[in-house]
Amino acid sequence: MTDKKADLAGPGIGNYEELAGNLPKDYEPLLPPKQRMAAVFALKNYIEETLCKELNLQMVQVPLIVDRESGVNDYLDRDGSRTPVEFPCGLALDHPIQAQIVQAATKWKRMALRQFGCNVGEGICTDMKAVRKDYFLDHDHSAYVDQWDWERVITEKDRNLDFLMEIVKKIWKVIRGAGHRVQEMFPELKTSKYPDFPEEIVFLHAEELLDQYPDLPRKQRETRILMEKAPAIFITGIGWPLKDGYPHEMRASDYDDWAVESIVKNGEQYHGLNGDILVWNPVTKRRHELTSMGIRVTKETLKIQLKMSGQEDFLKLPYHQAILNDEIPLSIGGGIGQSRTYMYLLRTAHIGEVSVSVWPKILKEICAQKNIHVLE
Repeated sequence: MTDKKADLAGPGIGNYEELAGNLPKDYEPLLPPKQRMAAVFALKNYIEETLCKELNLQMVQVPLIVDRESGVNDYLDRDGSRTPVEFPCGLALDHPIQAQIVQAATKWKRMALRQFGCNVGEGICTDMKAVRKDYFLDHDHSAYVDQWDWERVITEKDRNLDFLMEIVKKIWKVIRGAGHRVQEMFPELKTSKYPDFPEEIVFLHAEELLDQYPDLPRKQRETRILMEKAPAIFITGIGWPLKDGYPHEMRASDYDDWAVESIVKNGEQYHGLNGDILVWNPVTKRRHELTSMGIRVTKETLKIQLKMSGQEDFLKLPYHQAILNDEIPLSIGGGIGQSRTYMYLLRTAHIGEVSVSVWPKILKEICAQKNIHVLE
């Protein structure tokens, strides 16, 4: 059995020999690069417009850099292994601003709800660009990250799994609709080689997934459920330790609420109001994550999660103080990976076919042997 602890963080395959064995052997892109870029922007426009309509959001500007002292940068997990790019800025200042390039706008968005005057049921959506330098660069992980980072004001009564699932269904409707729209525009994308996008998304808690595959680590559990039960799933309750003593995956302590008691099922108390949309990618024949999202922490669950993670010193930061002092609203939000979504809907084998980034020579050589040509 693969070590469960080693699978809790650190996305990506992990070595290029394994990557070479996992990339498809008979790959033929459905669109050439120029047409593919036209399809990317058609998808981008459709998803932004339709997502805002479905969730009652407005597109707003989003920072590329933030002040380190604000505490709003995203640390992605709770072990501190993925650190942001940081640099001093501000010519002639006695004390330059210690700026960081964002890794995601997760925490900034909740603060921004107040800045933009959003009422209950209203929210914002952003065209977020980020740098995550500590990723292993494989077929679906890049140092360059683009996301539709969105956030919406909710009330206390919305803090439940039913509300979360209704939002997920709306997001899946947008993604599936985008896939069909782009197939109408580019008929080459509609091929019998790959199945249609699943109509339904299946919901299950991380404890239920563990019950089905108790001896498998997290990624293998996800792969098996996608292969055997449903090609589109939403896994809830990511972050709280499960009955085997491990969380399904490490999750940052100060935005998604993974500590709250949600429901009792099969005589067990389940935790968490967050989750991930995962799909089966018929091109790569692997699990494929499209979005991570959740109902956000309250001041009570923020304290619990920071204590469990050994990060109680964060409580002094402005973002965390704003939560503790009820200065920002209760909210739900998430980040939908743009390039991940394009990759899935356009049936490409590599994220570098739909976005431009830096890639190691060994990866480019492996891809070229498989008829995969990344953009540079």
